[in-house]
Amino acid sequence: MDQQTVEPGGRFSQAGAISWLWRRLSRWSLSRLWRVSKLLGPLVYRFSKRERQVTSINLGTVYPGLTEHKRKELAKKSLCHSAATMLELGHAWMAEPDKVENSILNVYGRDKLDSARAEGRGVIVLAPHFGNWEVLNFWLSSHFPFTAMYEPPKISALDPVIRHGRERMGASLVPTNPRGVAALLKALKRSEAIGILPDQEPSWGSGVFAPFFGRDAYTATLLPKLVARTQARVVTGVALRIPGKGFEIHFLDADEHVYSEDDVLSATGVNACVEAAIALAPEQYQWEYKRYRKVVQEQQKLPNFSDYRLY
Repeated sequence: MDQQTVEPGGRFSQAGAISWLWRRLSRWSLSRLWRVSKLLGPLVYRFSKRERQVTSINLGTVYPGLTEHKRKELAKKSLCHSAATMLELGHAWMAEPDKVENSILNVYGRDKLDSARAEGRGVIVLAPHFGNWEVLNFWLSSHFPFTAMYEPPKISALDPVIRHGRERMGASLVPTNPRGVAALLKALKRSEAIGILPDQEPSWGSGVFAPFFGRDAYTATLLPKLVARTQARVVTGVALRIPGKGFEIHFLDADEHVYSEDDVLSATGVNACVEAAIALAPEQYQWEYKRYRKVVQEQQKLPNFSDYRLY
C-alpha cells in the first residue's frame, strides 16, 4: 500500500482512500467495471434523491414526449453510465497506456483534426460530459499537442493525482482564468488542439442565455473569442462507451453557428453541438448536472416553474 494513502495513526485519508480505489479499479477489466456499474445505477436511482430528481427533471425538460416509464428507464440507464464513468477514472488515469489505447476500438473523424492542422489552423474540441471524457483526453493528448483548462478539485489532496492522470500522455493543463485563456490562444496559434467543456455553466458575466433543447441555458462565450482571434476549426469530440468492451472516439463537425461573432448565435451553435453528441446515445450524457440552474435564478416566472423546484 502506498504510504501516502494513510494518515498518521493508520487511518485512511479521504483523498488517499479514493486514490487507492482508483488504483485498484485500474486493474479491472472494462467488462467487470460495467457489471458493477449496472448494479450501482439502480441503487443510485433508488437511494440518491438529488441524482434521481435532477436527472428526471432534465429528461422531462428535453424529452417531453417520453412516457413516464420510458423516462424512468432512461434515467436509470443514465445513472449506470455515470457510475461507469466514475469507476473508469482509474482506467483512464492510472492503467498502463497500452491498456487504455487498446480499449479505444475505433476513431471516427480524425481527418477533421489532421486536415485543420495541415492547413495551419488550430482545433477547438468541444468535449461535453458524455461517455467517458477522460478517455477522450487520453487519446487527444496521446496523438496531438493538447491543452485544456483545469480547475483543481474540492478535495485539494486529490489535485496531484488527477493532474498527473490528465497530463501523463502530454496534455498541458492551464488555469480557468485570463492566464489560462492566453495559453489556449497561444496553443491555437501554434496549430495545436485545445479542449473546452461546452456544457458547464460559467460564472455570471462570462456567458449568455442560449437555447439548449428548446429552453434557455446559460452558456459560456469563450468560444467566439478564441475563433475570432485564431480562425481555429471547431469539432465536437466524445468517447462513446461500448459497454463492457471499450470506447469509440467520435469527432463531429460543429454547427456552423459556432463561428458567428455574435455571442448568442455562437452559444446557440455550441449547444447544438452538445445536442448532436447526445443524439449518439442519450443515456450516456450526464443528466444529473443542473444545466438550467441560472435561467431559473434569473427568471422566476418560467412556465411550469414547479418543475424546477430543485434548481
